[in-house]
Amino acid sequence: MGGQRAAEGGGKEFERVLEALVLRMSDGTYPLGSLLPPQRELAQDLAVSRDTVQRVLKELSERGLVESRQGSGSRVTGSPATRERRKPAVHVAGPGRMTLGPHLDRAFERSEVVLDVFTFTSESLAAHIWIQAERIRSGAVAPQRIALRMLLPSEDMELPFPRAIADPDDPRPLERVRGITRRNTQSLRLALEELKAERFVADVDVAVRWAPITPAFKLYLFDGTEALHGMYKVVERPIVLDEGTVPAIDVIGLGAVLEHYVADDDPDSPGSVFVSERQTWFDSVWEYLATE
Repeated sequence: MGGQRAAEGGGKEFERVLEALVLRMSDGTYPLGSLLPPQRELAQDLAVSRDTVQRVLKELSERGLVESRQGSGSRVTGSPATRERRKPAVHVAGPGRMTLGPHLDRAFERSEVVLDVFTFTSESLAAHIWIQAERIRSGAVAPQRIALRMLLPSEDMELPFPRAIADPDDPRPLERVRGITRRNTQSLRLALEELKAERFVADVDVAVRWAPITPAFKLYLFDGTEALHGMYKVVERPIVLDEGTVPAIDVIGLGAVLEHYVADDDPDSPGSVFVSERQTWFDSVWEYLATE
């Protein structure tokens, strides 16, 4: 996959191993509840140092995907995505509930993928994009054009989450989430642009703009005809930092169940109205940021 083809060393090496483990958890190699191989075996398998493996496991732990215990190894506690084959979703005008994975599976089966996204960190989307890139490379799907526009919260603004409970002015939780955003945004951009460079996809256009908005929800718009919408949940949870773990107030959205809306022939139907209003909102923010 894209990150695996990058030259090793420093951040590239970290990203390559992170992508490999996320993909293995996504495709069932390491299913929910299973123990990951020992760090020594992972290091040998992935041709990296144990230090790199340890840093990746720490990142996966921060994302709530694994739980590591001294003497017990690392157990898979969450799934970033799934490649389980599902029946196609039924297109209805009203809302339905679904996760992002099967919808992206279906979208990438088309010749043209047009996706607008408003999200907090791009973490969920990046995990799924890695999977779709692998499907394209394997020949399972063959889109000819991929166009992605993504709105993310501006790094110049103060966000209400995440915040350390004991010290709300502690900058480390916010610095951590911004680092996650940068890594995932860079990784998904690389994964898609390499598909064009390697001639798997004829046309790829990835654009990111930073909005002075705190996301209370995540929004995925598909070609202006379908929408997935889900609220972020505010929770109290520990955040792992380089200096240790701190209790914090944070938002979670990875693996969230989303409301699914489809526009139909009736412009006044609930699905059509929802999709149209959200697409108009996204386009207006996108254009406004272009004039700044």
